[in-house]
Amino acid sequence: MSIVIAVDGPAASGKGTLARRLAAELGYAYLDTGLLYRAVGVEILRVAADPADEAIAADIAREFCISEMNFADPALRNETSGHVAAVVATHANVRAALVGLQREFARNPPGSAPGAVLDGRDIGTIICPGADYKFFVDAAIEVRAGRRAKELREKGDPSIYSRVLHDMKERDLRDRTRKIAPLAPAADASVIDTTNLSADAAFALAMSLIK
Repeated sequence: MSIVIAVDGPAASGKGTLARRLAAELGYAYLDTGLLYRAVGVEILRVAADPADEAIAADIAREFCISEMNFADPALRNETSGHVAAVVATHANVRAALVGLQREFARNPPGSAPGAVLDGRDIGTIICPGADYKFFVDAAIEVRAGRRAKELREKGDPSIYSRVLHDMKERDLRDRTRKIAPLAPAADASVIDTTNLSADAAFALAMSLIK
């Protein structure tokens, strides 16, 4: 069995940066599970369907194959796909369709990698509750909103901090209060608060806990 590292947390907490660095350092396969939900959202937008239509969203999710997905598609990383992903992620049938893909990635990492690092919002609680290592990365919402606004501006999106903060509060509320797989740290997860912690410091802390 491969070694599995679960990294959960809200948007712009630094979980993705940490997960990618852990995977690179350890030679493990990496999966940003949030992109799966964003991919469902992007396809819904492409066919001009309603994100609230669970049946259509679930049908789309059931057609996915991780090995065939284009994770470099810029459409997966804009604010629009993020908003739609937050909606489709509340659908039980969508989550059920994607759970198997994520667990298979963890059990059999591509490229014969000795382990897998998965980041998302329910990896340690739902997808891989038996993960060898679990981290929950968080930060003050004002700090996270500042990071996201800066990231968007660097991509050419003239985002206003107040709007990003408002949107992030709505996303957090939706993620933390949804009935299916709400965002929360696993009982045995190591919580890393990056409010005043650099990416290097967070990485060093996680590696020390793994070692």
